[in-house]
Order: sequence, then C-alpha cells, then structure tokens
Amino acid sequence: MSAYIIADVQITDAEKMARYREWSTRAMQEHGAQVLVRGGAIEVLEGPWSPERIVVLRFDDADKARAYYNSQTYTHARSLREGAGVMRMILVEGVA
Repeated sequence: MSAYIIADVQITDAEKMARYREWSTRAMQEHGAQVLVRGGAIEVLEGPWSPERIVVLRFDDADKARAYYNSQTYTHARSLREGAGVMRMILVEGVA
C-alpha cells in the first residue's frame, strides 16, 4: 500500500532551507520517493490552517517512507534545516 509524507513548511531562512532541500532531494532519490507536490498555489477551503508551503512525497509503502526519514542522508538534511524554519510532517498510508 502506498504511503505519503506530507510536510507543512514555514521558511525563515531561505539559504539554510536551500541546503536542506539539496540533501533532502538526495535522500528522496536514494529511497524512491516520488514528489507529488512541492510548493505551488495554496487555497484554504476549510478551517484555520494557513500553510505557507506544502510538500507531498509518495513511497511504495510505509516502511520505505520510514527508511527515507531515518536514513543517514535525510538525518544530515534535517541537521542542515535547523533554524531554517518550522516543519510539520506526517506519514500517512494510502488506500488499498
């Protein structure tokens, strides 16, 4: 069953975030992530949610998504992201 990592990103330091994105992209390539959404126009339809930037990654399954998140490459990316903004991230399984 497919799994998705969904991130709500608020950027406070664009330069640091650019370094994070470089390493994050490497990790995505290593773990077969498919980028479905990266930025783009956002229209809030309901509720008090006001995201600045949304990212949606697709993986073959939840184990592969976790392997990406816990990988050495992505762990390094997260360290580069410190102080670059606020990240809210979830892992959700798709439908069978």
